[in-house]
Amino acid sequence: MPHPPHQSLQVAAIQTLQGRPAAVPKPRVPAREEDGPWHAEAVCRRDEAGLFFAPSKEPTAARLSREEAAKRVCARCPVMVACREHALLQPEPYGVWGGLTAAERRVVLARMRRRSAERPTPGPIAAAG
Repeated sequence: MPHPPHQSLQVAAIQTLQGRPAAVPKPRVPAREEDGPWHAEAVCRRDEAGLFFAPSKEPTAARLSREEAAKRVCARCPVMVACREHALLQPEPYGVWGGLTAAERRVVLARMRRRSAERPTPGPIAAAG
């Protein structure tokens, strides 16, 4: 049974972490109004917006503390999965999106690409039969 669209990347990320093949996300696409304004429901729009992006020359300890605080906000957000999917599909290069830092998103995307590349492609004989 296929998963709803908002769960597709979350499922792929879980499969990747479990060592199973996962689909590579689609290339960057512009947001569409018909997808609904998920960002209007985001908790980060109401408070602590400064938690999600690093100020210049932020010390490591301060960055880690800020990112953990941002992840706590994400954990209580009703649109966390949609936000994470957006950040992986775009891909967003900075900040905490959907409970993942930019570095964590790069790891998820790299694993997804690696798993996709490891899947054998059917040869002409397999495809014909």
